[in-house]
Amino acid sequence: MTLASIPSSTPASSPAATTVAMLPALPRARLLGAYVQEARSEIVRYLRNPGFLLPVILFPNVFYLMFAVVLNHGSSEATRYMLGSYSTFGVMAPGLFGFGVSLALERDGGLLTLKRALPMPPGAYLLGKMLMAVLVALVVGALLLVLAVGIAHAPLVPMQMATLLLVDALGVLPFCALGLFIGTLLKGQGAPGLLNMVYLPMAFLSGLWFPLQMMPPLLRQLAPVWPSYHLNALALSAVGFDTGACWPHVLVLAAFTAGLLWLGGAPPAPARLKCGLQ
Repeated sequence: MTLASIPSSTPASSPAATTVAMLPALPRARLLGAYVQEARSEIVRYLRNPGFLLPVILFPNVFYLMFAVVLNHGSSEATRYMLGSYSTFGVMAPGLFGFGVSLALERDGGLLTLKRALPMPPGAYLLGKMLMAVLVALVVGALLLVLAVGIAHAPLVPMQMATLLLVDALGVLPFCALGLFIGTLLKGQGAPGLLNMVYLPMAFLSGLWFPLQMMPPLLRQLAPVWPSYHLNALALSAVGFDTGACWPHVLVLAAFTAGLLWLGGAPPAPARLKCGLQ
């Protein structure tokens, strides 16, 4: 899965595509430097856009503060349960919106066409976005832990906190893949609305806002369809709840990520024809 496989408005026979095809192999040091510079530019670009970054970071933390601290009646189990579920809710957004919306907007604005013409590794664009999503997910998870331990007084040991941060960092990747897939199908103006229609119902149907036991039987049976359900099971297990064996959830998330990364690099036939990819 590389930048060259993402559909753009540049025909394969154009000078930009020819430039990419004729690029010589870079020395290993320069290749690594190109990846580092692309990741750095992606991080700086998002830091300069607080209108995107602050809502993504603060939204789950405000929810946790409201429901686990203000409205909670001293239940330590509730503070841990909501820490796991809002942690999952928080890491979904950097992947979905950081990939899906930005990819659709950058494709419409011609940035992908420009990057295809630059002497840069094709995978650097995607890896830079993934690194940014992982860093934002870690910030979300760390702030939730500060609220949980410092204000809600959740009974957590250091190993549980470290495990939850690891789940957050790796758990954002399936939603990066989903955002990538959706971003290749949408125009920039329609991407935020449609991704919200995916993000919020998925969180609700996965039991992130209240336990699945409170939902109708049909919705409980359908919950394993959603990747957020499996990530939530891993997050709850990290903070001390018994959710069964972890490896089935890991396998489902790995398969989901690999499948959507493949689909994101294999656009439908009309898109291939339009972009000159056939």
